[in-house]
Amino acid sequence: MSYSLIEKLIPSYPRTLLPYYLPTAAACRSFAERLKTGFTLKKTMRQIQFREALREALSEEMRRDPRVFLMGEEVAQYNGAYKVSQGMLDEFGPERVIDTPIAELGFAGIGVGAAANGLIPVIEFMTFNFSLVAIDQVINSAAKLYSMSGGQYSCPIVFRGPTGNAGMLSSQHSQNFENWYANTPGLKVVVPSNPYDAKGLLKSAIRDPDPVIFMESELMYGDKGEVPEEEYLLEIGKANVVRQGKHVTLVSFGKMMKIAYTAADELAKEGIEAEVIDLRSVRPIDYDTLIASVKKTNRMVVIEEAWPLASISSELSYIVQRRAFDFLDAPVIRITCADVPLPYAPTLIEASLPNVARVVKAVKEVTYAKA
Repeated sequence: MSYSLIEKLIPSYPRTLLPYYLPTAAACRSFAERLKTGFTLKKTMRQIQFREALREALSEEMRRDPRVFLMGEEVAQYNGAYKVSQGMLDEFGPERVIDTPIAELGFAGIGVGAAANGLIPVIEFMTFNFSLVAIDQVINSAAKLYSMSGGQYSCPIVFRGPTGNAGMLSSQHSQNFENWYANTPGLKVVVPSNPYDAKGLLKSAIRDPDPVIFMESELMYGDKGEVPEEEYLLEIGKANVVRQGKHVTLVSFGKMMKIAYTAADELAKEGIEAEVIDLRSVRPIDYDTLIASVKKTNRMVVIEEAWPLASISSELSYIVQRRAFDFLDAPVIRITCADVPLPYAPTLIEASLPNVARVVKAVKEVTYAKA
């Protein structure tokens, strides 16, 4: 790297000081040897909220690439319905942080057109329940653009916003459409469960040449977790084994991971060691990681907030029983929402959604333990 290029990148450093900031050949060789022996760079971690992790991902990508812009209802003047875009209007201006009318079909279509013409839109739905108004643009335009143009047009667009229930919001604001979108070739569907994953996956989604559905949880925006100060990316389509175990595999994604963690803790008190896997994305699905785990534990329970028919858990159950049948000591069990529109009453909501008790009961069933 030449001094002139370094001076452009670091204009405040005098030429006389540049040798002190440039690595020597010996230093590079030493660093390479340390990498071979297992040395890794230590990241600076801090506790931030889920919404802050998303904001950092958006802001960093908008600074990195001027083609990236954010558009949706209340993303600008109001700082975002859930304060994800707080302060971004001041930094990037109204041409890149754009408030829209309540017209999801319209601004989703504008986003698809912008993506086809070389920009990288991030379209925020106030909730994915409202994405149904725009589903024609998402599925018939964004998902199919590359295929129907014979590869002449790509569609680098991210549709993001909250999914699932958020308390007493009743049926029309409490639905899970991860399996709907995952059923569509041409889309990638990401559902993070914590701030670290949210930031790394959103940055990858924005850089992806294909349309990505990025589904968050309204109930998780205030959750805190460790996130590095340094830049990082997470691969879309790679599951994360967050807890090792040998008796049963628990699989989930999104906010249902909280149920999986708590259930694993409860089971551990009874001597049942659960291996917990966070899918992170439901299209593509990392089947190999699931199969490897089931070959070790011989049992699997899937936890999903959506309705049972044609769900992600249905797909996982089929694939595992198809590819690892000889390793299973019990049928796969899935825990889903009740097959009804989500009620309004809190007691009925509790009865409808997956919970720790249902997971523990299912695990005892597949391990043939006494309830």
